[in-house]
Amino acid sequence: MSVKKTLKAPFFEIGPKQYLYGDQVLQLALAADRAAKEYDIDVIFTAPFCDIRRVAEATERLFVFSPHMDPISIGRGLADILPESVKAAGADGVMLNHVERAITFNVLEKSIKRAKELGLMVLAIADSIEEAGAIASLSPTVLTAEQSDLIGTGIIADESYILNTTNAIKSVNAEILVLQAAGITDENDVYKMILEGAEGTGTSSAVGKAADPGEMAVKMIRAVRKAWDARNGI
Repeated sequence: MSVKKTLKAPFFEIGPKQYLYGDQVLQLALAADRAAKEYDIDVIFTAPFCDIRRVAEATERLFVFSPHMDPISIGRGLADILPESVKAAGADGVMLNHVERAITFNVLEKSIKRAKELGLMVLAIADSIEEAGAIASLSPTVLTAEQSDLIGTGIIADESYILNTTNAIKSVNAEILVLQAAGITDENDVYKMILEGAEGTGTSSAVGKAADPGEMAVKMIRAVRKAWDARNGI
């Protein structure tokens, strides 16, 4: 099965986790969708499981991702996340190996294989430079280089980490898009991350805990466009 959309740089990822729910998630998705169109930025929206279908049906420009799935087949598996169900709900892809839902390399390999069988994109997450290089061998669509000890700290990775992880990934597979995240607190962090070499960045708490999540998402998506244009002399 073919993927219905092609993700390209620069891009931004929003993962509301459990900071928002129900209509709050939908309103954030709609704001992000409008900004994605206005600034011509691809936006991955990692929706809570219960909101995947609502978000997918209500938006046009977002790449809707599931926050996890299990490499199981149709049949037994109570409370597991069936890949076919993720696809049927309207997801374009799946996030795998987040620090809050870490899996072994063996399970990750099986999960990526199942995702590809269904035409789902994969955003895989690595902590270290070494792990990033290893996961790159599995050829996910996006590989997030995210130092877990920076998550929620307000401290972003330095330029050397951005360059070293990007090089480690691209040396294995140049087609993989690299997302640099962790510690993003506002649009200034987004701008800096893109300007210093990231193809994409993203956040959860900075948007989910904002007084106006939609407004914060718009500011960050706009910052991606500004930084990318500045970086490319546009």
